[in-house]
Amino acid sequence: MKVLVVDDEKLARERLIRMVNTLDDYQVMGEAACGEEAVMKAMELEPDIVLLDVRMPGMDGMAAANKIADLQSPPAVVFCTAFSEHAIDAIDANASGYLLKPVRRDALVETLGKIGRTNRVQEQAITGEDVAARPRARTHISAKTRRGIELIPLSEIRFFQADHKYVTVRHESGEVLIDDTLRDLEDEFGDKVVRIHRNALVMMDHLEGLERDPHGHYQVRLRGVDDKLDVSRRHVSGLRRLVQSL
Repeated sequence: MKVLVVDDEKLARERLIRMVNTLDDYQVMGEAACGEEAVMKAMELEPDIVLLDVRMPGMDGMAAANKIADLQSPPAVVFCTAFSEHAIDAIDANASGYLLKPVRRDALVETLGKIGRTNRVQEQAITGEDVAARPRARTHISAKTRRGIELIPLSEIRFFQADHKYVTVRHESGEVLIDDTLRDLEDEFGDKVVRIHRNALVMMDHLEGLERDPHGHYQVRLRGVDDKLDVSRRHVSGLRRLVQSL
């Protein structure tokens, strides 16, 4: 099983990594030093288990666990804390367990053995399908902002628009910038998005209509968006058929 180790203290993190790597059937495949990095690594590496420190500067372990729980296939989370009162918080956060620092090897073995959440490894054993090989689209888009890592549910996104080397994600509460390309987003989300221009993808769920401006240029209307987006001539006919089928 793949493990992600998260702790802001380098020595504590390295100690836990060594301990996990001595166990059969467990392998540390990533580490993080803060909550924001933990969320990003959980999305990128898709671990089966996250060993998560509670007290960290910035986004703490509780906040990170809540964001990780929103992922499409969330890993099991085990809190690591020096304070036993955090056990109640761990239960509230739907954690699979907690370990008191300094973590003892026997306690680690026992906790990992009791993890009951169905994870990707268990699912593969049940279905016989190689779940890790299955292409899966994200349910959230992550963006690094001044407030830290933001996870925007796909259901709240209206459109993606490219501008130079960044892509703007317009969602119901504002907009953020991401590094993904429109081509990668189009490949990942398939029929959830439709291209209307070389620099724009719109979410199908929010596509409302197609109209012409006073100059004869086609634009799309999107639910919850005041701005109307330009449609390139090469995409007009296909988009018209699509709108008529809605």
